Amino acid sequence: MKTDFFTDGEKNPGQPLADRLRPESLDQVVGQQHLLDPGSVFRSALDNDALGSIVLWGPPGSGKTTIALLISNYTGENFVRFSAVTGGVALVRKIISEARKHLEIGTGTLLFVDEIHRFNRAQQDAFLPHVENGTIRLVGATTENPSFEINAPLLSRCTVYVLNRLEKKDLLNLLERAVKECSNDSGKTIHADSKALEMIAEMSDGDGRRCLNILEFLVKTVENGNITASDTADLLDSMPLLYDKSGEEHFNLISALHKSLRSGDVDASLYWLARMIESGENPLYIARRMIRFATEDIGLADPYALTVAMRAADSYRFLGSPEGELALAEAACYLALAPKSNSVYTAWKKARKTVREKGSIPVPAHLRNAPTNLMKKLGYGKGYQYAHTMPGKIVTHSNLPEEIEKEIFYTPGNTGREILLAQKLTEWKKVREIMRKRRKIRKDEPDSR
Repeated sequence: MKTDFFTDGEKNPGQPLADRLRPESLDQVVGQQHLLDPGSVFRSALDNDALGSIVLWGPPGSGKTTIALLISNYTGENFVRFSAVTGGVALVRKIISEARKHLEIGTGTLLFVDEIHRFNRAQQDAFLPHVENGTIRLVGATTENPSFEINAPLLSRCTVYVLNRLEKKDLLNLLERAVKECSNDSGKTIHADSKALEMIAEMSDGDGRRCLNILEFLVKTVENGNITASDTADLLDSMPLLYDKSGEEHFNLISALHKSLRSGDVDASLYWLARMIESGENPLYIARRMIRFATEDIGLADPYALTVAMRAADSYRFLGSPEGELALAEAACYLALAPKSNSVYTAWKKARKTVREKGSIPVPAHLRNAPTNLMKKLGYGKGYQYAHTMPGKIVTHSNLPEEIEKEIFYTPGNTGREILLAQKLTEWKKVREIMRKRRKIRKDEPDSR
């Protein structure tokens, strides 16, 4: 018995091609061989009825729902399909009540929860006791990282299996079967040339459902059932890449761009920038991240990098798309090719860490302003040296509290402009130390008067 809480049991008269081609056995599933091949951990657990509750984590169209359906065929359990998008805890209670009745007559229940990450952590707790006592076998499906989206107690009682996006060969296999199905279904012969099928497979982003939906649309729109590369190109030109601006892929892509810039790989940087732009990412978000990169990974090795990144952001604000995108591409090239240093980033982290650890150390008296006589009597400003009147404009007193006087936060790197800065800093410290020693000697000399 199968219950579908997406449709409340109603049969959809216009069944999509993806549903008509849904496999009837695990051997018919395309892709995911690492899970489904005989001898694999997943397949062995299923064959030996030792699967338990699981979470299927993978991108859209990778076969999560199909595999969940087939598991119930192997186990002989009542299959209940439930959406965390449209359902709530009240419906979960109803399902559990029915599951208990089935259990009394010796039939288990496999509860398939699609988009399980859409349930908040409190709602996910509704499954926990029933997974523990065996009332249900939970199969959750998610496109998001379970470590972040599923609460720890529930996740600890499930085994996570990772599904991969389908490879091109898997999608071509699927398309060939689908063309035959469309011919049988329509009563006319459907033909698609090999170039058209390759184009569909490449633009499906590893998503089997999207792949079949594209084919089905073409079947319904082309004349004489003949799908050509030209027809396919016209359709695909208007299709955006799959992208979730708030999901893990969003962070994966910006991470790829950031790390490509850091590696000095200008070609990879342009590719990941183009991926995000073509997918519909807000270009100003990318600009902000490149500004951050200019300070975090280039810093004083090339201070002009920050100017380039800022001007790219301003240019995009002024021009918009598509003209302004070229400014972002120029900035990406510049940042990738610039000398790299994280010295400022490291120095800032160390300074903040010291502040947190040492607390509010009083400002040394000689660095305090003394606008009143009382402050002057208390020693505010006493001993302060005005750099503009000092030899070489170098002061000998410390500007740090005595407790952390010897701390060094900023150490220049060995690339770009920081080579010169390191030389300048070394020379400054050397001259300063000489001046301090001379000043100490003068103070220690006896008064000759």
